[in-house]
Amino acid sequence: MELNCVQFLRNKTILVTGATGFLAKVFVEKILRVQPNVKKLYLLVRASDNEAATKRLRAEVFEKELFKVLRQNLGDEKVNTLLYEKVVSVPGDIATDQLGINDSHLRERMQKEIDIVVNVAATTNFDERYDVGLGINTFGALNVLNFAKKCVKVQLLLHVSTAYVCGEKPGLIPEKPFIMEEIRNENGLQLDINLERELMKHRLKELNEQDCSEEDITLSMKELGMERAKLHGWPNTYVFTKSMGEMLLGKHKENLPLVIIRPTMITSTLSEPFPGWIEGLRTVDSVIIAYGKGVLKCFLVDVNSVCDMIPVDMVANAMITAAAKHAGGSGVHMVYHVGSSHQNPVTFGEIHEIAVRYFTKNPLRSRNGSLITVSKVRFIPTMALFSLYMTLRYKLPLQLLKLVDIIYPWRNGDKYGDKNRKIELVMRLVELYEPYVLFKGIFDDRNTKSLCANQKEEEIKNTEKLMFDFDPKGINWGDYLTNIHISGLVTHVLKK
Repeated sequence: MELNCVQFLRNKTILVTGATGFLAKVFVEKILRVQPNVKKLYLLVRASDNEAATKRLRAEVFEKELFKVLRQNLGDEKVNTLLYEKVVSVPGDIATDQLGINDSHLRERMQKEIDIVVNVAATTNFDERYDVGLGINTFGALNVLNFAKKCVKVQLLLHVSTAYVCGEKPGLIPEKPFIMEEIRNENGLQLDINLERELMKHRLKELNEQDCSEEDITLSMKELGMERAKLHGWPNTYVFTKSMGEMLLGKHKENLPLVIIRPTMITSTLSEPFPGWIEGLRTVDSVIIAYGKGVLKCFLVDVNSVCDMIPVDMVANAMITAAAKHAGGSGVHMVYHVGSSHQNPVTFGEIHEIAVRYFTKNPLRSRNGSLITVSKVRFIPTMALFSLYMTLRYKLPLQLLKLVDIIYPWRNGDKYGDKNRKIELVMRLVELYEPYVLFKGIFDDRNTKSLCANQKEEEIKNTEKLMFDFDPKGINWGDYLTNIHISGLVTHVLKK
């Protein structure tokens, strides 16, 4: 079939949830830049009312540097007119019924007009509270599906998940939908999503009846999420609740065409709207920056493991292309892995070598203005060895410090307590990162590869230039990490 993404977007009305998120912003910017004749973009954000939603979108999306190319191309006045005519702020929350859209007139208008629903809303905290993770990632996805079914013109639900819903499986991970009835843990226990919700509600009720503090409730809900995830074979609450969200969509989609995009670790823009734009420190980025600041001396990682990264603009391009291919299709339930490990892998060891060269040549400055000298990190390949290293290097000396604090209680500050909290935080972070830095899986992307080949063929035939490229083979990791990604982190994250 002919695959013209620009033409596809023309006169389309699209609902985007989680509109203030990193990926959603890039997705929205791309649409407005390449197809200003899109009919309408309904952008759902958590806000108390329409005015608050509009202010939030302006501050957190449209005033960002991400939109500078659009403003340079059209001028401020035309961009403001475009936003006024095409963008509708929608205050809501996918964790609630009807997506929390209280304005019945707005809701009815949306359900008459919407062609495509794009669900990007998620909570991505690895150890999220179980009630929050279930509310947004699991039953929130079902709420979006139920809303989409009420849209009379709807042609597709495109749901953004994560490649790591696979858990910790090694080997080649297929692009396959979940079949809820087939999900059993290693002891044969079948997953019952409604039971998970009832367990969560029961525990929350108990905590409230015991008059627990909000802090204790949060801690208990986080522990419950991790406990249930590990019981069923997932490493953390985030990927467990995202997996269950996918299962509910597959079970209840009926005739609605469904596309699930599973990106790997999303990084800064490769080229569009300009190279290196990023918000916040994302997964591997916090390790890179900690190294550049000279504070990372050792880390749990297998240097030979593949770090599956993909630039955010490539994910947005894949989303638009998949929507164009499958909108209005019959019996569609497609899964696309959007990553690099299968076609263009880069290892953690290679990333470290690149970071060493970068920060040796471009050292960061400390708070007093002096240049920070970096050295190679000690990488420890197993959790058992890492725990042993931490005990010998930090925990035993810490016990001596505790003894000093007991003998000399008049010394200033609780040095033992401060250092102990830092070590506990490090161990907690390492435990959360462990499934990813020691991951032995490779994401099969034959569906994505085929989609990309079709798109390239059509674009070259029609325009002689690639506007929606998401081919990971085109990434030169040395060039991207050195000249685009790490410098983008320094410019857009550290300096702000």
